[in-house]
Amino acid sequence: MAVLLEVNHVFKTYVDANRSLTVLNDISFTINKGEFVCLVGPSGSGKSTLLRMVVGLDRPTRGQIFYRGREVNGVMEKMAMVFQSFALLPWLTVMENVTLGLEAKGLPRQERETIAKKYIDKVGLDGFEDAYPRELSGGMKQRVGIARALTMEPELLCMDEPFSALDAFTAQNLREELLDLWLDVTLPVKSVLMVTHGIEEAVFMADRIIVLSKRPARILADVKIDLPRPRNMKDEVFAQVTDKIYSLLF
Repeated sequence: MAVLLEVNHVFKTYVDANRSLTVLNDISFTINKGEFVCLVGPSGSGKSTLLRMVVGLDRPTRGQIFYRGREVNGVMEKMAMVFQSFALLPWLTVMENVTLGLEAKGLPRQERETIAKKYIDKVGLDGFEDAYPRELSGGMKQRVGIARALTMEPELLCMDEPFSALDAFTAQNLREELLDLWLDVTLPVKSVLMVTHGIEEAVFMADRIIVLSKRPARILADVKIDLPRPRNMKDEVFAQVTDKIYSLLF
């Protein structure tokens, strides 16, 4: 199985005039093509910081991150990010928000709108191309964020607590839809790296769960989830796996 991502002995330390704060302490793991991996850990353990370094929005203090053998030294092609806060520009329509990355790449308007329309349809927003964020529900806003990431045609999709701002029903619908998108062989996404606080969410979605300790974070465990899909959160075996992850954290 091809390795997409390698995180090698990564440390992150913040230094100011009065103190030094180490957030990540010697983090190493890989993600293979075709894997859905979740990062879990206590609040403040550096999960989001690690994700930002993976996509090139931040740099390790020590250690290296490689994507397909190339060191990540900035934003890389074939990786895209979905943010917790939707990160939509309120003065732009759905279509304009989705095409932002394509516009930055210099694609002509007709080409970027054709690409965007494909992914707007894929996430179930057909007919809302001209709507503004204020006219959308939370779930619809996050669908815009997912569509925007997909227009970059990433092999590795990184997600930072993408469902945490949504109500339980909408979040569960989006989890299932995201899994469908990941499993859709016509789409470019091959692997997903997702940060979540929800242990049940991680067990529901992931092939592997990387469990981080409290700050300074180190890897407590890398747990393979062998449950068949679709998964039932009320299943006894699901509960046993969930309890195993909780026992590592508490």
